[in-house]
Parts: sequence; structure tokens; C-alpha cells
Amino acid sequence: MSTDTTQPLKARGVSVALDGRPVLRQVDLDVSAGEFVALLGANGSGKSTFVRAATGLIPMSGGTVELFGTPLAHFHERHRIGYVPQRSRAVAGVPATVHEVVMSGRLAHRRLFGWSTKADAAAVTAAISRVGLPDRTRSSLSELSGGQQQRVLIARALASEAELLVMDEPTAGVDHDNQESLAELLGGLVHEGTSVLLVAHELGPLRPLIDRAIVLHAGEIAYEGPCEGLVGEDHAHVHMHTGQPPIPEGLTGEGVWR
Repeated sequence: MSTDTTQPLKARGVSVALDGRPVLRQVDLDVSAGEFVALLGANGSGKSTFVRAATGLIPMSGGTVELFGTPLAHFHERHRIGYVPQRSRAVAGVPATVHEVVMSGRLAHRRLFGWSTKADAAAVTAAISRVGLPDRTRSSLSELSGGQQQRVLIARALASEAELLVMDEPTAGVDHDNQESLAELLGGLVHEGTSVLLVAHELGPLRPLIDRAIVLHAGEIAYEGPCEGLVGEDHAHVHMHTGQPPIPEGLTGEGVWR
């Protein structure tokens, strides 16, 4: 793990339009070193769009992003960012084994057309063990459960020795036991200094790990603060920024839109 304490993510005024339709509007979002940030909101609020824009997967129509102090357009240390996409998007039709998928996380460490090294092999073995799948190394991804597939995608990010994990709905379609395992894994990583930006509909077992929650509504930040400020059983109210209407009721203390 690097000792560099430069802010992993700094986004200012990020705007994105897809097919001419504004999806994100002037979003400011930071993730500090060792911080666990949850990005919440309803379907269509812009959560996944933000993380994809912030990692350079889709273009922005406005705003700036810095990764570890470097403007996104000039950032080349891709191994420092571990992007874990939505499982349904990432594993559909992939005929690869667990080992092959996780090894792909080492590509950012290699020279063009370079062969894998002992360091690559060691990092892959360690990552697969870290997510609790050492006995499934040679299994096809299609043979695994949803929770196991999600752990493989996380292992791919870990194999790159990422300092910032950007995770897009890692608990979607995953049972409670696997969510508990994920929480234990991420808790250990954060303790070691890894920063996490996690997109979610609900926090569940991850809730105690969250340093800061950010709620998107219609492409804008509706709330930013501790999880205790989310609408929940204590009937605390979350409001939009000054001059905006209140966030719709239904965002529970677990960060779930109903």
C-alpha cells in the first residue's frame, strides 16, 4: 500500500449528458485517503453515471476530476484505481476462469505485450485468497453464485493493488451472508488504508463502515453527511440544498428507496 496521502478523488462541477439528456448537474464529490463514502439514490439518479465519468469510462459535458492530484485526462497510474462494475454488466457471457479474470487486474502493471511475472502470480493468488475463493481458482465464472462472482470482481481490483476502490452496486442480487462477507473484507481493506467509493441502493451490513453518505436526486446532490442524517425510523429529514424541495420520502435509515 502506498504511503501517498494525496486525495484519491476530487470532482468539481461534474456534469454529464447522455443522448442529449442531462444526467448529472454540477456534482462536487471528494473521497479522502482511507475514507469510505457511500453514493446513494434512486434508479436514474445518476449514481453509476458519476462513477463511470469519474473513472474516465464516459465523457463529461462539464466539470473536472482529479485522481490522486492528477487531472483525469493526464492520469496514467490506472493500477491505483480498482473499478468494480455492476456484476450483471461485467460477467455476462464471460467464458473465463476465476484465475483469468483476476489476472486481468494485473494488466495495468505490465508493459505492452509483456508476459505475466512472479509478482503478478503472487498478487493474483493473494487476491483470490483474500476474497475467500482459493478452492475455485480454476472454476469458470459462470459456475459461481452471484455473491461469488462479485467477490471475483473485487479480487480483480485487489490484484491491481488499488488504493481507491470504486464499486458500483456490489451488493445487488447478493444474499445476506455474502453481504456480511463483503463488509468484513472491505472493513479490513479500509483499516489498511484503502479508500472506497461505493454505489448502493441499500447499505445493510456495510452501514457501520460508512464515513460519509451522499444522496443523488435527479443528478444533483440532495444530501451529504453521516448515515444518521438519512430519513429513517427516527424520522430525521433530509433536505435538498437551499432553495430546493425536500428529498422524496422513502429513503430509509438503510439508504433504501422504496
